[in-house]
Amino acid sequence: MADDIVIDKQLFHERLSSLVTKWKADKRSGDQVFNGAGSIATVVGKASDPGSYLKPAAFQLWLLGYEFPATLFVLTPDLFQIVTTKKKASYLEPLKGGKVPVEILIRGKDADENKKQFQSCLDAIKKAGKVAILKKDSATGAFADEWKAAFQASDIKEEDQMELGPILSNAALAVKDEKELRIIRDASRASSALMSSYFVEEMSDILDSEKKISHRALSDKVSAKIDDPKFFQKEKVSKNFDTMQLDWCLAPTVQSGGTYDLKFSLEPDDNNLHAGVIISALGLRYQTYGCILGRTYMVGPNKSQESMYKLLLSVHDMVVKSIKDGVVAKEVYNKALTFLKSKKPELEKHFPKNVGYGIGTENKDQSLLLSGKNNRVLKDGMTFVISTGLSDLENPNPPDKKSKTYSLALVDTVRVGVSECAVFTKDTPSDLDSCSFFFNDEEEEEAKPKAKRDRAPAIAQTNITKTRTRHERPTNQDAQKEAQRREHQRELHHKKQQEGLEAYGEGAKSLNGAEAKKFKKFESYKRDNQLPSSTANLAIVVDKKNLTVLLPIMGRPVPFHIHTIKNASHTPENDFTSLRINFLSPGQGVGRKDDQPFEDPNAHFIRSLTFRSHDVDRIDSITKDITELKKDVVRREQEKKQMEDVVEQDKLITVKNRKPFILDMIFMRPALDGKRIPGGVEIHQNGLRYAHGAGGVKIDVLFSNMKHLFFQPSQHELIVIIHVHLKNPIMIGKKKTKDVQFVREATEMQFDETGNRKRRHKFGDEEEFEQEQEERRRRAALDKEFKNFAEKIADAARNENVSVDIPYRELGFNGVPSRSSVLIQPTTDCLVQLTEPPFTCLTLAEIEIVHLERVQFGLRNFDLVVVFKDYQRPPAHINTIPVESLDPVKDWLDSVDIPFTEGPLNLNWATIMKTVTSDPHQFFADGGWSFLATESDDEEGDPEDEESAFEVSDSELAISDESSEESDFDANASDDMSGEGSEDDFSEGEDWDVLEKKAAKKDREAAENGSEDERPKAKAKGGKRR
Repeated sequence: MADDIVIDKQLFHERLSSLVTKWKADKRSGDQVFNGAGSIATVVGKASDPGSYLKPAAFQLWLLGYEFPATLFVLTPDLFQIVTTKKKASYLEPLKGGKVPVEILIRGKDADENKKQFQSCLDAIKKAGKVAILKKDSATGAFADEWKAAFQASDIKEEDQMELGPILSNAALAVKDEKELRIIRDASRASSALMSSYFVEEMSDILDSEKKISHRALSDKVSAKIDDPKFFQKEKVSKNFDTMQLDWCLAPTVQSGGTYDLKFSLEPDDNNLHAGVIISALGLRYQTYGCILGRTYMVGPNKSQESMYKLLLSVHDMVVKSIKDGVVAKEVYNKALTFLKSKKPELEKHFPKNVGYGIGTENKDQSLLLSGKNNRVLKDGMTFVISTGLSDLENPNPPDKKSKTYSLALVDTVRVGVSECAVFTKDTPSDLDSCSFFFNDEEEEEAKPKAKRDRAPAIAQTNITKTRTRHERPTNQDAQKEAQRREHQRELHHKKQQEGLEAYGEGAKSLNGAEAKKFKKFESYKRDNQLPSSTANLAIVVDKKNLTVLLPIMGRPVPFHIHTIKNASHTPENDFTSLRINFLSPGQGVGRKDDQPFEDPNAHFIRSLTFRSHDVDRIDSITKDITELKKDVVRREQEKKQMEDVVEQDKLITVKNRKPFILDMIFMRPALDGKRIPGGVEIHQNGLRYAHGAGGVKIDVLFSNMKHLFFQPSQHELIVIIHVHLKNPIMIGKKKTKDVQFVREATEMQFDETGNRKRRHKFGDEEEFEQEQEERRRRAALDKEFKNFAEKIADAARNENVSVDIPYRELGFNGVPSRSSVLIQPTTDCLVQLTEPPFTCLTLAEIEIVHLERVQFGLRNFDLVVVFKDYQRPPAHINTIPVESLDPVKDWLDSVDIPFTEGPLNLNWATIMKTVTSDPHQFFADGGWSFLATESDDEEGDPEDEESAFEVSDSELAISDESSEESDFDANASDDMSGEGSEDDFSEGEDWDVLEKKAAKKDREAAENGSEDERPKAKAKGGKRR
């Protein structure tokens, strides 16, 4: 294992340089962190106990990634001295040659030489002035004892010795970088999985079966689970999670039966698990970074216990919500204590003296205690264990002796954020329902009988029809189909309405995120000594580094952050020129996006400042600098916003034991910059790799980021496509994309065996026919090759539930989703357009409802609007769909159980979605999406509107009966009928040719049923209209 030790040189020098830079900056700004220390001395003696690291060991782990026992660090801003043994020195030797010089002193068996090495370190310490050490150093072992003796003998004054603990915490260990935060997050996820998926299940099984097991035995059982890699693989903690790097930060401890230790410092005892209040805590350490998680589980709690737990949960939530960047540690504690006192003052004596502490490589950072006296300021990137509890509470209604007193505890690992706190252990629920168990009062719900659907009999009951006239019989297949579709849509809409009411109950919050705009504050400088030196002349200074413009006002340089400035302009006036700077302030009425809220209605704001000067060139230069700085800031903010959802993928794990499956002569879309040359796609263990050209740019697409995989054959197309739609966008060159496509041209030119040269002779008909046949064979072979490769991708990504989807061209319809009219094709799970960029991929499972716009008689096209279940996502529009596709689109939407509506006008969807997100409960309480179907519902409400254009009124029927007694072809009767029905009955019907065809069809059907007496009337009506 020792031979595998490789120290990350780049990370070592980055962290060492960062520490030294902070040190030097602190000296310039008043020694607030390092307290004037000129050197740091820290020693590690014997190796730390498993799972427990003190500050010196934690410092070594932070710098080197490993703990080096019997090693001394002496650090000054100009030199890093390391005293260690020969073998350890061989691992440290590659660290030389960085920005901060590293000197390695190798200890041997010569005692005098060893003393000289210590003396060399002590000389460096004395030369630097004050030294920072751990005054209560607990390092043990011969090496540590020898260093302590040498340090005491050096006669360094007590006032020159600073406490090292807070310095290391402030400057190095407390604030974690992204890599460290990811490791702590993974440790927390693994701990949550162990608590939720294993401990809770084991505990409930033991209590349910009334088995007897001691606290120690149950704790050991949970502790042994760390050696089960399959358990953690099944829980899917994270990609590339290495179970071999797990260790215990806090070994599992189980407490019950009235004896509780909320500091979790005692070993589990041999008492049996008691079915009452059970407290469990554990914490895994992953890659030397730890976390702690604790929960209280109650078996058959009474009302008093439930009330106490709810109060503790409120206090815990308040602590979590209070933690953010810039908050003082004691404020968090005092706020929680004040809240507890306001609810139940008598519980103050049961509340702990602190509600948490810092954690990382070190198990407990004492300088980061969340107590009532700690003035430490919390910073973004710090990690804490939040531990709240109520100890030794009396149970008013104890069911047995062991339940007379009980304690409650909640422990979580969190990360401090800029505006809020992220709970890493949130996967283990802490609500009352999840933490309460009732084993004796279980009630089995009775199975509700399923409602039976009325089905039409398979065999006709009688051959006598119930209707008298032709238009009353449901013989028209289109009408039956339409009726079935309407009925199914009613069911879907009703179901959607019920889901909305259940999802957004009364009191549901707005979905708009920040409900109210906040007054933004910006800080240019924390101290006056950070101002640029050029401000001493009281000149206008544009500080681009700190994004600030300093203006001389009343003899003082006043900084204005660039975010507070609207614009700057200058106007020449004879010998003078005027510089006018306009500021952003509330109430300007410059548009909804720029308008700012009032923080204080009585506050005064500067709208503009004007400066006059003879120096025209300088004022012109200042104006340009301010304008350019403003543009740069706006551009950076836009780029940052655009890159917010771009994820950094994990590393691709290449196939090593065999050659990967490769598809050659492939072009990728979106295309890479540079010359258009083909590349190859390779299938590796956890993703795809596209290699552009010969040894060019490589683009990796991981299976874990794949949402959909499509194969589109070359039929009726010029290219064959394998298309990957991603969960999160990635960067390809300088472009952000969620769709990656691998294509090959399917035209004859691509496969021309003559090397793409011009033919030397013309083909006859026979040769052209052979050429067409050959091209069909090549296309079929090409489709087969791509389809097989797509299936290999799906097989390799089967753990991520990726499968190949093929568009149904026969269900496709033309439309304009972006710029041009393209063929939109449904697939099993999506609605896609993969031929022309920008591509379209709409997941059917994410669709809430579809609305068809501009559906009215006389228009040749209609529009389709897709509303997503995520109401924050803007609706997708597919415009200019030919009206011939209206019925096929409706049939397809109905077949995939998507509710749809239609209307004659285009709607303002921005306003509609704003209404939905502002108060979703009220939206669904008022009928939800039913407002879209208002017009169509009105039409459906009158059953006469749905009937045939051949409807006959009672008076017409009387005339018809009289005429039929005289003659089947009475012209007067025909005139009366056609005259009365021509305007009203057919004003909204179809044109005559269509109606006559329908009439003839129905006549034939009537003849087959034996209704001969109706045929002359229909012919008379039809003949008269023509």
